Amino acid sequence: MCKYFIVLSFPCNYRGHQITSDFFFNNFLQVWCLFFLARAVAHNKAALLRLGITHVLNAAHSKRGSIGNQRFYGNDFVYFGIPADDSTHFDLDVYFQPAADFIHNALKSPGGKVLVHCIMGMSRSSTLVLAYLMIYHHLSLRKALEKVVKKRAIYPNRNFLALLLDLDLQLTKKKKTCQIL
Repeated sequence: MCKYFIVLSFPCNYRGHQITSDFFFNNFLQVWCLFFLARAVAHNKAALLRLGITHVLNAAHSKRGSIGNQRFYGNDFVYFGIPADDSTHFDLDVYFQPAADFIHNALKSPGGKVLVHCIMGMSRSSTLVLAYLMIYHHLSLRKALEKVVKKRAIYPNRNFLALLLDLDLQLTKKKKTCQIL
């Protein structure tokens, strides 16, 4: 039985079908012990409350098409916004540790459940979740990708994959250095 959950959201329109909260509740996919993946919920505070979501990480904070900010979520959720562009030049790696810390601390809190979302739910949010798995669960990039992709399609852009590969190399080097000491 899983104790903690992370939710990633998909766009509201999926494969030509409008996503409703009923569809959402009936279509969870469990990914690893820590993850539930959802189709579309970032804009539906009532659904988030019913799910027991306590924390929201918005990887597209203040971006055109983004849903939510602290004012939108109010006191019902702990909010963390990252103003990331889904581009080949955005340095998302500066947010890897703060995002991983936010997710980790949320999941450590009593009843903590996290919604991680961006605009499409494919690149920015998945990159931050992969970084979390690598940092806190000591998974290689390959293992983290395998765990998530088994249950859900993701598509981090090339730049984000390169940044995750750099993180993987740093963590592997750190692990080897610690073993020597």
